[in-house]
Amino acid sequence: MRHSNVRGEGSPSQAAGGIPGGGPGSPGAIPGPRRRGRRRVLRWVSSGLALLILGTAGAGYLYYRHLNGSIRTDALNLGDTNLSGSKPNAFGQTPLNILLIGSDARDGDENKALGGARDTFDGPPLADVQMLLHLSADRSNMSVISMPRDTLLKMPRCTEKDGTVHQASQGLVQTNESLSRGGPGCTVAAWQELTKIPIDHFMMVDFKGVVSMADAIGGVPVCVRQNVHSRTRDGKGSGLKLKAGTTPIQGEQALQWLRTRYGFEDGSDLARTHAQHQYMNSLARQFRQNAKLSNPVKLNSLAQAAIRAMVVDPGLNRIDKLYDLSMELKQVPTGRITMSTMPWIDSPRQSGRVEPKPGEAEELFRMVREDIPLDGKGTQTPPAGAAPSPSGTAPGQTGTAPGQTGTTPGPVATPSASVPPQGVDPAAAPGKIPIMVRNATGGKDAAQAKVKGRATDITALLAKKGFTRAMADNQAAGEDTTLIRYAGLDQAGDALAVATALGLPPTAVQRSTDVSGVTLFVGKDWRTGDTVAPPPPPPTKAPDSARPLNGDDEGACMEVQKGFTW
Repeated sequence: MRHSNVRGEGSPSQAAGGIPGGGPGSPGAIPGPRRRGRRRVLRWVSSGLALLILGTAGAGYLYYRHLNGSIRTDALNLGDTNLSGSKPNAFGQTPLNILLIGSDARDGDENKALGGARDTFDGPPLADVQMLLHLSADRSNMSVISMPRDTLLKMPRCTEKDGTVHQASQGLVQTNESLSRGGPGCTVAAWQELTKIPIDHFMMVDFKGVVSMADAIGGVPVCVRQNVHSRTRDGKGSGLKLKAGTTPIQGEQALQWLRTRYGFEDGSDLARTHAQHQYMNSLARQFRQNAKLSNPVKLNSLAQAAIRAMVVDPGLNRIDKLYDLSMELKQVPTGRITMSTMPWIDSPRQSGRVEPKPGEAEELFRMVREDIPLDGKGTQTPPAGAAPSPSGTAPGQTGTAPGQTGTTPGPVATPSASVPPQGVDPAAAPGKIPIMVRNATGGKDAAQAKVKGRATDITALLAKKGFTRAMADNQAAGEDTTLIRYAGLDQAGDALAVATALGLPPTAVQRSTDVSGVTLFVGKDWRTGDTVAPPPPPPTKAPDSARPLNGDDEGACMEVQKGFTW
């Protein structure tokens, strides 16, 4: 069965529950197990709106200073693990990662009027759209990774500003529930735990703003290969009705497009994600081409609608900061924008859910961590005339916060692991650092047998390096890469010292509530020898399973599901 947080996709006239759909293969039938469930609340592509918001701010921030007091903010990260923000590369240029969140909060009259199941009104908000926007250090390209809302993850512990603690989940939890665990800062924490990508900012928009913004930009062209009508025989579906070919959509029709899954491809939530990608790319093109955005009256209306609909982190709490960010984003040509979906597999644990695809999901995350373009057009040298960032800090960043221990790997200039970040206690002498060593050589999927006695061997190696308080721990573990985890900030310097002694990168050091002290997990990458094997070379292009879509691809067109044509 679906979780209780799966909400309606019905139109305003179908706000109450519906009857079951037709049988398999019948016109308008509800698809298989993953497609069944209660009607979902409207969902839209927050990333496209965010780009529009930033462009609006960029039109002249002095004119919009009066909007500063209307910008709502929330904490960036409520988790225990902070990755200290993106780091400059060897040329002094800093990449930028922004998590774009679409909230389905039904707590206002405008939102309620847009439809969905009435029993979801005033319920806890869900992060039904989650997209990570990565702006490259040299500002030559942009990558966007969507995470399906049905993805199962282990939720980190999140602590709200008032001290309320949401404990780490014992099992896997659907990713969109992160928003109800303290707010967008917990969604950021969940992404960082999974991807190890440092997130610099978030922008969260609820869907009430999409109607006015789509109108202000003059419509967004979208394409379907056949006539489509998203309505099942029992009344489910978004109600979208379009003729085959390209149609500019705006207002409530734009909302219908962004919420449609019944009628696109296989009728799944992933089909909806692909439609959202097409919309976002088209919106970005329209933003650059549409002369109406030079109209100050329309700009003011658009800016006010956007500000009312969004929440940002404190680093983006003023119009001038949004202006700076918009200038950064506008440097990227649409031909270097790549939309992608996190590679996934059907969950073996819960029917109708998905999980990150082993190997390929991590490849995609690694490309972002190492600032490698998803379109395969990477370069290790800065473009001609590129100017290094004077401070090495992205717009809105305030530097490293106390206790932040992570770094960005790859061609990024990172501090030595032996130098603790600001606010972290320095390491004790090696002989005074207690270390638990766990044999995790079977990997996360336990596809290989563990190397017998490996924890004991590495304990002896540590003793030779002066860490005489290291002890082998027989607790079950499995990791694909060797990691060092620690519990409290007073142990961070010790963990970094152990990493340096073993030749591990700073990114191998993590704060975790799953350990009580410095704990070394000897992973599948270190089954033999006294040194960790170097990582394999990074991929140069997004895997096909990520469904990459180029921003200049005006030929993108949605396939229509059988039974939903007219």
